[in-house]
Amino acid sequence: MAGQRSLLLAIDLATSRRDEALAQLQRNMRSEVFAKDQMDQLQQYAQETEARWMQGAQVSTSPEMLHHHYQFMARLNQAITLQDGVLASNRQRVEAARELLMEAEFRLASFKQVLATRQAAITKTRQRQEQKMMDEFASQQTQRQQRLQAENQS
Repeated sequence: MAGQRSLLLAIDLATSRRDEALAQLQRNMRSEVFAKDQMDQLQQYAQETEARWMQGAQVSTSPEMLHHHYQFMARLNQAITLQDGVLASNRQRVEAARELLMEAEFRLASFKQVLATRQAAITKTRQRQEQKMMDEFASQQTQRQQRLQAENQS
């Protein structure tokens, strides 16, 4: 029984760790989605800015304006590059959290399998004991009947 209690405690702990791993995975996935949304916004803003610039540049432009536009676009592209790094980092965190979750699930399943095996062994032992008791009872009954028949025949 003590072994079973410790196994149940291990299952509870493994369940808690699995739940924590799942929560961490969900947090990391939300961060990844947020980073992807930011990346999409930056890229869309860069496209819109370039499109507006092309329309405005057809009408009139000065070398200073062109220089400022290139500087702004360089900084915007730098922000996109930084965001790409953030997105890659978030993807790595999601994959690491997925692996941890899988390990936690495997550990929990292993404990549950051990518990099921132990419970099956206990059940089998009990059934054998009950069968042995029934066999002994039947043997005693048969011996009594034989004695009674022997006494009645004498």
